[in-house]
Amino acid sequence: MNRILFFPLLLLMTACKANINDKNNIVMSDTVQKPLLYSRTDTTKVNLNEAEWKKILPKEVYTIAREKGTERPYSSPFEKSKEIGTFYCAVCGNALFESNAKFESGCGWPSFYQPISKSSIIYLPDNSHGMVRTEVQCGRCKSHLGHVFEDGPPPTGLRYCINGVVLDFEKAKAAEKKYNTAQGN
Repeated sequence: MNRILFFPLLLLMTACKANINDKNNIVMSDTVQKPLLYSRTDTTKVNLNEAEWKKILPKEVYTIAREKGTERPYSSPFEKSKEIGTFYCAVCGNALFESNAKFESGCGWPSFYQPISKSSIIYLPDNSHGMVRTEVQCGRCKSHLGHVFEDGPPPTGLRYCINGVVLDFEKAKAAEKKYNTAQGN
């Protein structure tokens, strides 16, 4: 009798630990911040339906990335950050921008004048809210990142105005080593 009760209880406990989608082999533990589809090396396109995205993304990220929301201006720690490194899509890990393309635009969101590559960003017309704009999405997972405007600095004249919530950052190893050497570490 105890064995009969034990196995269903064990299965229930295991199911509560992770959300599993057999179709796409995605697993996200409650204690893990990023879904397994997050990769800084895999370039395979990510195609999930909205129900699947909603299961694996934190609410704030889902609202911006999938519902095309906007975070409050001046709320992202990336907006004023001067660290050297690479900015990635927080949803899938796709490389988006290098820190040397970042600039202070004063708009309230992290701003860049060019993406890492042509394939890292998708451009779509956005005529919502009575404005004519160009939306930018992640080239790997099609998550909403923000918009691009033609009022940026040289050499491109573009300003990629990006929601910090959908950015992930990795500090450059050489910069970290140089900093530690200068500090005597």
